[in-house]
Amino acid sequence: MRHIEFVVFPGFQLMGATAITVFEVANLILGEDAYHVRLVSEHGGKVPSSSVFCVETEPFGDATFDTVIFGAGMQPEPASAGLLDFARRAARTSRRLATTCVGTFVLAQAGVLDGCRATTHWAFAHELQDQYRRLKVEEDSIYIVDGTVWTSAGMTAGIDMALAMVEEDHGIDVARSVARNLVVYHRRAGGQSQFSVLLELEPKSDRIQKALDYAKKNLRRTLSVEELADVAHLSPRQFTRAFRAETRQSPAKAVEHLRVESARLMMEQGRHSMDEVANETGFADRERMRRAFLRTMGQPPQTVRRNSRSRT
Repeated sequence: MRHIEFVVFPGFQLMGATAITVFEVANLILGEDAYHVRLVSEHGGKVPSSSVFCVETEPFGDATFDTVIFGAGMQPEPASAGLLDFARRAARTSRRLATTCVGTFVLAQAGVLDGCRATTHWAFAHELQDQYRRLKVEEDSIYIVDGTVWTSAGMTAGIDMALAMVEEDHGIDVARSVARNLVVYHRRAGGQSQFSVLLELEPKSDRIQKALDYAKKNLRRTLSVEELADVAHLSPRQFTRAFRAETRQSPAKAVEHLRVESARLMMEQGRHSMDEVANETGFADRERMRRAFLRTMGQPPQTVRRNSRSRT
C-alpha cells in the first residue's frame, strides 16, 4: 500500500482536493487498497476551506509517506513557518512531492524548487518566475515532473497529475480505466489553454450536431460547406449562418479544429508517422497539418508529440 498525505491549510480550495478521487477510483479498479490517503494540516483538527466547508485533518507527524501533495488556495499567500518546514522535510523523505495550482508557491518559498522546472496556474506564472529566479517556470504545461517533484497548473490539472502517478505506479491500462470512470482525458496534450474542441462547439440544434458528428467520422473527406449542409438538410447559405450562430465559428474553422484534435490524439498513441497522421485526419500533407497546428495550438505537431511523450 502506498501512503499519500494531502496537505491543507486555512483557505485551501476544495477543487484542488479532487485529485484524491483518482486514487480512490484506482483502488476500486485494482480491487485492493493500493493507496491510503490522509488529510493533514499543521495543527490538525478542522481546517476551513475557501468556501463554507471544513475538513477534519491530522497534524503533521514524523512518519514518512510515499507521496505528499500540497493543496492550494485561490491565490498565492505567504506560508507559515511550520508549513515550510514540513515541505522541506517531505522533500527529503518522500518518494514524490507534489503540488496543485498556486500551491507551487509554497514549495518555491521553501526552496524545494531551486534549480527545478515547475508550473502553476497561468495567471500567476509570471509572478512565480519574478519572485523565484532559481526555478524555471513553464507556464503552458499541464503538469511537470522534475526528479521527485511534481507540479501542476490549475486545480483540475491535479487530476491529470494524479492520473500520471497512477500510471507510474500501476501502468497505463489502470490509469486509462480510472480516467474513463471519471469521464476525463487520460492525457491532455497541449498547454493550459487547450480544451476539447467538442466542448467548445456545443451546437444547440440537432441539424448542426448531425453535421459535426458526420465530420468527426469522415475527416479524410473534403468536408466542404455544401457536403455538410446536405447532411444537415439545409442550403449552404442557411447552414453557414446557422453554424456560426450556434458555434461562433465558421464550418471550415470547426473542421480544422476537429482535425487538429484528432491528429493530436493519434500522436499521443505514438504509433503513427506524421505522414500517416496527416492523411488519416484529412490534412493530406504534413505542411498543411503543421500550419493548422500553429494556428490552433500555437505549436508545431513535433512539439506536441514531444510534450506528450515527456508526460508518459
